[in-house]
Amino acid sequence: MEVLTASQIRAWDQYTIDNEPVSSIELMERAATACFNWIRKKWNKPQHFTIFCGKGNNGGDGLALARMLHNEGYPVEVNILEFGHPGTQDFQYNLHLLHQQGINLRFISSSDLFPNLLINTIIIDALLGTGLNRPVEGLTADLIKWINKSGKQVIAIDIPSGLATDTGSEGNTVLHSTYTISFQCYKFAFLFPENEKYTGEVNILDIGLLKNYLQTLPETRPKITAADFIRKIIRPRSLFSHKGNFGHALIIAGSKGKAGAAVLASRACIHSGAGLVTAHVPAHALPILQVAIPEAMVIPDIHPDICTENSYDLSGFDTIAIGPGLGKMRETSDMLKILLEKFNSPVVLDADALNIISANREYLKLIPSSSVLTPHIKEFERLFGKSANGFERLEKAKKAAETYKLNIVLKGKFSAICTEEGEIYFNPTGNPGMATGGSGDVLTGIMAAFLSKGIPPRYAAIAAVYIHGLAGDITADENSQEFLTASLLIENLGKAFIQIQKKSDFNPD
Repeated sequence: MEVLTASQIRAWDQYTIDNEPVSSIELMERAATACFNWIRKKWNKPQHFTIFCGKGNNGGDGLALARMLHNEGYPVEVNILEFGHPGTQDFQYNLHLLHQQGINLRFISSSDLFPNLLINTIIIDALLGTGLNRPVEGLTADLIKWINKSGKQVIAIDIPSGLATDTGSEGNTVLHSTYTISFQCYKFAFLFPENEKYTGEVNILDIGLLKNYLQTLPETRPKITAADFIRKIIRPRSLFSHKGNFGHALIIAGSKGKAGAAVLASRACIHSGAGLVTAHVPAHALPILQVAIPEAMVIPDIHPDICTENSYDLSGFDTIAIGPGLGKMRETSDMLKILLEKFNSPVVLDADALNIISANREYLKLIPSSSVLTPHIKEFERLFGKSANGFERLEKAKKAAETYKLNIVLKGKFSAICTEEGEIYFNPTGNPGMATGGSGDVLTGIMAAFLSKGIPPRYAAIAAVYIHGLAGDITADENSQEFLTASLLIENLGKAFIQIQKKSDFNPD
């Protein structure tokens, strides 16, 4: 699925109008019908709706939706912001149809005319849409604040009013929605954590925009990863495969009290298909690893409590993952520097490996090309500086990936994978139950397995994040988000791989 800017979405609408062909009012009718069908499925018995409309095409969507709800027997009240100028042509057309239906219409020209809301009403926001290019003010801002204080459920059509589509909205007056119904593709604003309080539950509805338009856009345009794409990355094994075909991954992890991180990363690597896995851990963790993961080989460090040396031959490893539970002692930092200087193939850097690099920024230039970094937001800020909002953070990640020839996984809901090629993939799988200790260690292990098997690094990163999230979704479905643990993630990796081999999902590409 695509992630497009407001201008690209408008161009997609126009492309469909010109090439299907279809009139703009017919396209508006499609959008309203999609909203109506979603609402009818959500509330299968008549429910009172109070709709607030501006005079642009977003307001036209609201008027068309009001007509459909009224004709189906839903009680509807329509309120139109009035500034003394006519609306768009499509708005005026739908307003004319409403007058013929006898629907209760009110025009709001001052805050004194804000309506009395019924106790059980649901508000539908059709005020502004994606055409917003500055913060709202005046009567519109007053109305948004009034709706926010109402305590009612709110459905936003296309985008919550006041929310900027392609830039940050900090300081803006923005409507707080319970649900957002949007069309055909994700907007950037839906993908950043600071906007969740505005968007609520986001639902993307297909309104039949012509897919050929996407071929006119740059190939590196941002995308939401689809299962079909992951299926192309994770190929079936050859009948005559042996363990040497799937690589040898080295996991360097753990410190005193954190041997579990090494266990989780190594187990995840084994259960994601690596041919061989070796774990380098502090000496005290040797018996822990040998018992917990009999399938893994173990190299004990000379130090009992931390990892300090890599004097052994690295040439037999296809990739190295380093960081989970590692600690940030000087000896460990020195070891990381030497490793980055000695090893030329792509590596996975996570957790304390990233924290060490943020404290020794000269290490950035030592990281092998095409390596994968997996920071959460705080780790990313320590590496590349603070950001005012998700848009700015994403741009920093994209620039850093291209500058250093790395693949950066900015972790969170809709994890953003910024590739060395300048691509951005947003991941749709995963759930809040995965916000638990060890979840990132599992991702590191999956990614190391994919790299060891020879999957190109940027695709290994994209696929690992998807599979990791899918295992989390399976775990949450079976056990609840609260019950989810990193160990259960690993146990459900097999189900995730089976599902990806069978699943086919909606993909506008």
